[in-house]
Amino acid sequence: MLKVEQSLEKLAESKKYLAGGVSSSLRSSMLPTPLFVERAKGTEIWDIDGNKYIDYLLAYGPLILGHANSKLTDNINNALKFGSTYGLQHQGEIDLAMRITELLPSADRVSFSGSGTEAVMLALRLAREYTGRQKIIRFQGHFHGWSDSIFTSFPTPDMTESKNSNGLGVSPGTGGQSQKGLEDIIVIDWNNVDCLESTLEQYGNEIAAIITEPVMCNSGCIVPKQGYMEKMRELTSKLGIVLIFDEVITGFRISPGGAQQRFGIIPDLTTIGKSLGGGIAVSGVAGKESIMRLIENGTVNHLGTLNGNNVATAAALTVIDELTRDNSNKLIKMEETTNLIVKGIRNLLDQHHVTGLINHIGPVFHMMFIDEESVTDFSTFQKRDAEKYTQFASLLLEEGVLVRPSGLWYISALHGQKEVENTLEAVDRALKKLVRT
Repeated sequence: MLKVEQSLEKLAESKKYLAGGVSSSLRSSMLPTPLFVERAKGTEIWDIDGNKYIDYLLAYGPLILGHANSKLTDNINNALKFGSTYGLQHQGEIDLAMRITELLPSADRVSFSGSGTEAVMLALRLAREYTGRQKIIRFQGHFHGWSDSIFTSFPTPDMTESKNSNGLGVSPGTGGQSQKGLEDIIVIDWNNVDCLESTLEQYGNEIAAIITEPVMCNSGCIVPKQGYMEKMRELTSKLGIVLIFDEVITGFRISPGGAQQRFGIIPDLTTIGKSLGGGIAVSGVAGKESIMRLIENGTVNHLGTLNGNNVATAAALTVIDELTRDNSNKLIKMEETTNLIVKGIRNLLDQHHVTGLINHIGPVFHMMFIDEESVTDFSTFQKRDAEKYTQFASLLLEEGVLVRPSGLWYISALHGQKEVENTLEAVDRALKKLVRT
């Protein structure tokens, strides 16, 4: 049995001072209890009870270079010697913005912020001002941060769903949200051309932007159907709608230039974050000069005390340099490692006669227990046995493998053959236990 006595004690202590005992609602979903960490290095993490895990949570995605990467740590420490943040401009901002414009096909200009949520807020404001329109189309199962203006219900094992909705059937993502914050949001099915076309036919001249994950990572790691994103780009261009790619997960992960480079589809604006900082808080919006000019001329205010700080830019530059070195060899190896793990888990599902499937792209995949041959849309994804997977994640924890209870796995640049072999052995043991329950 997994030893969690000290984590339980720490959680009880934490609840005396920290609301809920955790700093993010997502963490409370872990079974048998939220873990308290002692240290982490490379692909491994140790909790205060002495348990060691191979980590596929990776802090919900940012740790693309693994834990305590020496190059990243050294560069952050060197940056700190000159001050953590200035409230003034510095060379690191120029260097990072230049690298991003070189890598992202959509990026003429860049603006930095601290989190993915902030980047999305800025992108939506830019789109509304640029078009003079108010409505935003977003898609079921996609996640774009938790601000009042975009956070809609997200019915997964990680989050709860509110029953209240506005006139367009949009439910807020949490209690306490502004009653009017979602009035201009239209939520529709993703990967459905007919639905997209009919919505644009009805609301086209009112739509400021469509915001989309180019891969539906949070809900099944679902890739777009052939021609779907191309059609979205065609229609938005025709109707003067700003197309926003939320590449907070896919950016600098599934290719050096994100999903837009991999798919060859160029949005008007792109939000970036997570892996960009390698564990340090940094995000940004990149896009067309004609739209980004709204920040330069002061029409759209862009605020933030720590935006583009010295530590964040040093971290991001290190991550980009490491991922693009030697013709992006690290990204190639990460995808190869992912392919090995995915193939191995699929074989084990067959061996244990457990019905399930895995969707994957680059170094990220989603595992689910579901009686379907494929999952290509959110409604099908909702048919998965989420409770069974949460149980499986808990069994994996006992076997020394840390995964997100929702089914989303991240692979870092440090995961390799040893981790693959040890993980598959753990999955084998966990599936044996699962079958017996």
